[in-house]
Amino acid sequence: MPPYRRLIALLCLPLLLAGCSRHLNAPSEPPPGLGSASQQVTRLEGLTYTPDDWPETLRADVYLPDDHGNGLRPAALVVHGGGWQRRDRSDMDGIALRLAQAGFVAINVEHRFAPAYQFPAQLHDLQIAMRWLHQHADEWRIDTRRLVGAGFSSGAHLVGLLGLSADRPELATPYGGEHTRLQAVLAGGMPTDLFKFNDGRLVVQFLGGTRAEVPEQYRLASPARQLGDSAPAFFLFHGTQDRLVPVDHAKDFHQALLDRGIHSELYLQRLRGHLTSFVTRGGAIDAGIDFLSRRVDD
Repeated sequence: MPPYRRLIALLCLPLLLAGCSRHLNAPSEPPPGLGSASQQVTRLEGLTYTPDDWPETLRADVYLPDDHGNGLRPAALVVHGGGWQRRDRSDMDGIALRLAQAGFVAINVEHRFAPAYQFPAQLHDLQIAMRWLHQHADEWRIDTRRLVGAGFSSGAHLVGLLGLSADRPELATPYGGEHTRLQAVLAGGMPTDLFKFNDGRLVVQFLGGTRAEVPEQYRLASPARQLGDSAPAFFLFHGTQDRLVPVDHAKDFHQALLDRGIHSELYLQRLRGHLTSFVTRGGAIDAGIDFLSRRVDD
């Protein structure tokens, strides 16, 4: 292919993929755009959210909408992916910014990595981050009744599990509880049932053994196996060609939520794998932020 045609193909790819999505249980009205009417944002970078005696110092970036008002705002805890053992919070900068432009106080956090720290260490980090969020609620004008989570891949897994942990004593002890309760979760490429993985390296290092060796770890760490009737609403987006986290993770979890009477929307990104579903996430994020906004306004 001549170079100019290759360039045209690359430029047109996002437009082609945008028409290759299917939104299940979608609202009757399309989500509004997040363009010129969006708010300006102030970013507070590199704030420490862990207590002094925490095993590792962890930081967060806080995105504050410049709305020049006095009212309380909803907030979103944002968690990056990376197989529970790499990448960093900068991967989620764009999503955190768009959440803030839509009126959310966005708190983009890092967490401890496997294999040095195994589950539930990462969940404990997020629970501590939620405690920190509550401690700063007055300063940042956060309405603590309107809290949501957003993440991709392993980050989606962690924030999804966080949203289910408040009513699960095995997960809530000793750092969780009511302060971790979320109204809704925006989750992309989310591993929902860790028993579905064939003892792959990342999962084994995260949980400390194979399915046969530590089955209780797999059960506790699987959002699909921690579902209850008080689960938050979920917006799931997933590439139909995902080989790292197969799309049945999203489809099965979506159906399990509906079976329990819990609101769920599933945004299937056709022709996309795990990485490309994140790189070309624009339409999914627009729909997902609209979903979060509707949930906190109910």
